[in-house]
This record gives sequence, structure tokens and C-alpha cells, in this order.
Amino acid sequence: MRIISPDAAAALIEDGWTVSTSGIGMAGYPEAIAAALERRFVAERRPRDLTLAWGSAQGDRADRGPNHFAHDGLIKRIICGHMGAARKIGIMCFENKIETYIWPQGIMTQVYRAIAGGRPGVLSAIGLHTFIDPRYEGGRCNARTTEELVEIVALKGREWMFYPAFPIHCALVRGTTADGDGNISVEHEMCFDDFLAIAQAARNSGGIVIAQVKRLSATGSLDPRLVRIPGILVDYVVVAEPVEHWQTTIDEYNPAYTGEIREPPHVFTPLPLTAEKVVQRRAFLELLPLRRPIVNLGVGMPMGIGDVAREEGASDFTLTIETGPIGGTPQSKTFGPAINPAAIVTHAEQFDFYDGGGLDIAFLGFAEADGAGNVNVSKFGGRVGGVGGFPNIAETAKTIVFCGAFNAGGLEAAIGDGRIRITKEGQHAKFVARIEQLSFNAARIAGLGRTILYVTERCVLAMRDGRFTLVEVAPGIDVRRDILDRMPFTPAISEPLATMDPRLFTDGAMGVVAKEKP
Repeated sequence: MRIISPDAAAALIEDGWTVSTSGIGMAGYPEAIAAALERRFVAERRPRDLTLAWGSAQGDRADRGPNHFAHDGLIKRIICGHMGAARKIGIMCFENKIETYIWPQGIMTQVYRAIAGGRPGVLSAIGLHTFIDPRYEGGRCNARTTEELVEIVALKGREWMFYPAFPIHCALVRGTTADGDGNISVEHEMCFDDFLAIAQAARNSGGIVIAQVKRLSATGSLDPRLVRIPGILVDYVVVAEPVEHWQTTIDEYNPAYTGEIREPPHVFTPLPLTAEKVVQRRAFLELLPLRRPIVNLGVGMPMGIGDVAREEGASDFTLTIETGPIGGTPQSKTFGPAINPAAIVTHAEQFDFYDGGGLDIAFLGFAEADGAGNVNVSKFGGRVGGVGGFPNIAETAKTIVFCGAFNAGGLEAAIGDGRIRITKEGQHAKFVARIEQLSFNAARIAGLGRTILYVTERCVLAMRDGRFTLVEVAPGIDVRRDILDRMPFTPAISEPLATMDPRLFTDGAMGVVAKEKP
């Protein structure tokens, strides 16, 4: 193991290599090395034609993270789970400048282990009959992307998706501390991500492993239980400046994410009463009838459901995030960490549990939904985002609750005294005649016996007997004016049509506490 500068690390990467990066957002992301790679390319026009691979949404939606790679000629191909936070890369994809493949986030993390283990790839039902299925778009996101990577395989009377392994020439990973032998510990990282799997995959591909850390320590000084990347895998270590090694996109370091401390209750401040909170509150009510459910909270609006539960004093469930935290309260201001988690497992281990059906209920966002209940989260509004862990979660949870505003882009509402009145409609319809991309196939998932709900600030819809059905309406909402006339299709209407709980639209705690179950 050698300690080198970020610029020296960037100089090691050769034209045409496949480079994999760890992290979600800016958490666990090797920012110092990525920034150095951009500097090198601007100065030398090298390296060229890289293939980049990552699982989670990486970047800060501005200039950091994979956005450093957004230069013509630097990238040839992307294989990733989500690029919503790497917006400059997304623009390049949309402009047909780079080959772009979107695979489920959980599949990406499992592919790393397949590469490390010398296996041909990953066999999974995740992604069937969505845009990732080769009979649809094959996960290809523009006209430039023509090679078929994913295949349909028949095995024991069932259809499966086969996601192939590929060699990784360079792994760029991150940790907290490196000792003299190159062992990398992660005591200040908010999760374990794919640090180990990516490093093993690169090593067993004959590639190199470069680890970014915030500090050095003497040989043999690290707690072996905190070492997530053994020194036998590490070729080079880069010590980053503090500004390039924040714990998350918005936190320099929060010890409540790692278990170093437990954040006391008085620190918590309830969310203000908004249309978004109405959606979060109504979604939260789906937890109460369940017996100690295991829960996933997705990115966006669902992230605030943990705050609602905390305000209500409800705790008879376990919240999880795909990044690895189990228990505690997911941070609502940045996706990935949890405050006061009970445990943290690796990225891949979390998805193993999800894919096997371990989730009782999942709360997910949605960008568009059509009259069949199909959902798009991956491509809309003139940009490619990707799916992240959405397919793994939405296709396996026993109950799926989609959360979102009825319309997007400037929606305003007067809320109080148990009622809601829409004062300004959003500019962008979310219920559409035809979704731009099929991220969730409602008929297929409903056919597996799953419960599917769609919660908005003014109504609740559900898949009932194979039909997209209006089941609840908010007090103060006119069904014809505020709902049906604003849809390009006519849903079935439940008889009787229920009224959403007035407590959703009243300031202060609702006074709903999850019942203790024997």
C-alpha cells in the first residue's frame, strides 16, 4: 500500500477502464479523487472513454460526485442505479452523448459480489415487465445505447432477469482511517455501502483499489471490527482535505448516525403543517393496523414519515433504509442515514433481505401514474433519473404506499381546522394518460397479491380487483372539480367513498398512537 496525493491517484487511471465508485449522495463518495480526475482531464484530455459503474444516487445535484466526470470524451458508458444527483451526467445521457444503462440499485450491489466471486452475474425477478426488461427497453436510456446487456432466462418454469458481471479495472472507495498496512476502518461513515464488495470485485478482476480516508493511524491500531476494507485489497490510499470528506451531503459529521451518541428527544422539531405533511401523515396511518412491521422509507416525500411517527410517539415498527440502517429515524433532510439506528448492515445485505420479501410495507415516491396504476419514477421532465432501489422494494414489499402531491410544480393549499382547500394547482400533472417510462407494473405486482395505495394531499387511490380506484377524499375537496376533472382517465370510485381523517389537516400532533400488540 502506498499513500499518494489525489492527483497521483487520478494519473493511475487509463483510457477505456471501468471505474466503480462507492457512496450515496456524497456519503461514502471519494470526492477528492473524482475532483482530481476532472482536473487531469481538463488539463490533459485523459483518461478517455471510461465506463463508470455505481449503485446508489451519487452526487450533490450540482458539481460534486460523478458530476466531475461530465465532460465530452471522458465517459463512454454509464451503468448505474440512479443518476438524479449526478445531474450533469443525466444531461449528457438525455443529449445522447454517452451510453447509459439503468439497473436496479439492489442488483448493482449484488453484481459487485458476483464479480468478486467469479460468478457470471445475478439472476433475479427484479425488473421483469418494466423498462429494464429487454422486451421493453432493456434498461437502455437513449438511442446511443444499443448493446443488449440484460437477458431473459427460463429456469424451473419461471422467467428471470439475468444481469451480467463485468470486470472492474479500478475501485474508488472511501473510509475513515487507514493504518500502515492499508486496512480501512469506517467509524465515521454513516453506512458500510459497497466498500468491501467493490474492492473485492476490482482486486479479483486484476484491477486496482484506491481508498480515500480522512486520517492515518499506526499499523495495528484499528479495531478489526470497524475495518471494512482489509489492507490486502488496498493498493493506494489518499488522505482527503476535510471539505472533501464530509459524512453526508449536508453533514460534516453527525455522531448520531454512527451510534457514537444517541440524539436526545428534545432535539427533535416536528415538521410544519403543509400539503406534503398531510401526505406523510396519511401514509403513516397505514402502519397502525400492522403488527410490528418492518418498513422501508424511500427518497423524497416518504422520508418525512419517520418524523411524523416521532411526533406522534409511535414506535411499534422498525424503519429501514436501503443504505443499511435498521431502526432509528431516517434523516429527512438528506437521504441515507438514520438518527439513532439500532444496527447498520451492508448495502447488499439490506437488499438481500428486501428482495426475499422481508418488508411488510414500503413508502415510495412517484413522478407519474396512469389509469392502470403503473408508475414512472425513472425518466420524466426532460431528464433521466433512474430507479435506485425502487424496483427491489416496490416489487417485493407486501404493501406498497406511493406518496406524492396530486400535481407537481407550485401546488399551494390552505390547510387547517380539519380541511384542505387547493388555492393554486401545480403546473405538472402526475396522473397522466401515458407514463413516459414503465418503472412499476401495477397489474403484475397486484397479481402477486400485494396491497398498493397512492396517497396524495386530496385523495387516496388503490388497486382494487385489478382496477385503479378512488377510495378516499379529503374534507374540503370537490371530487369532480379537484380530482376527476384533473385526470385524463376516470378511475373506479369506491362505494362508499371514504373521507380522509380530519386530524390529518389540523396543526399539532394528531393524537394517534400505534397500539401495543401482544
